[in-house]
Amino acid sequence: MTSYYKFATLSTLSVFFLSTLACSINVGGPVYPSDPIPISTESVLVLHEQFKSAIEAGTNNNGTITISVTEAQITSYLTFIFNSQTEPILTNPQVYLRDGQMHIYGITHKGIFVANIGINVSVNVNEQGQPEINLISADFGPFPVPEGFKEVIARVVQEAFTGTFGPIATGFRLENVSIADGIMTVTGRIK
Repeated sequence: MTSYYKFATLSTLSVFFLSTLACSINVGGPVYPSDPIPISTESVLVLHEQFKSAIEAGTNNNGTITISVTEAQITSYLTFIFNSQTEPILTNPQVYLRDGQMHIYGITHKGIFVANIGINVSVNVNEQGQPEINLISADFGPFPVPEGFKEVIARVVQEAFTGTFGPIATGFRLENVSIADGIMTVTGRIK
């Protein structure tokens, strides 16, 4: 009987260990806000149509363009960007546009461990009329903030800006970016 119990105990522990390896272990991190942002390809398409319409209007309005981007649009766009990467820095992004900042939540993976992350950035305009992304804070739960993270997140947000503007990105100069109440308003001029 003793060898039977040893075998049963060893089998149970092996099954538990292997099932743990097959699954992820959530190790915490910042809590997502309770109001999830919907993600859809339609939001991305509407965003592109808004830019197209704004460009057409800008050519008739001394080149001035003003666009308002919603949380659903920027969240959907970042989801598209991260889903196209082989090893994204985060998955399941949620972007909240509040109080002059982008509050980005997501999930990061380190081996079998999974943690929620929270990132706060401000978006300004530099002297060259390009978006300037400033990392205010990053919370990776129990994980340290990865080396070069500021540059990576700045590049992703920059890509969201320039990718959204598409072919006019090189002929477009930002003048102002304001963020409040779930809306990011971008004003600029076609050169």
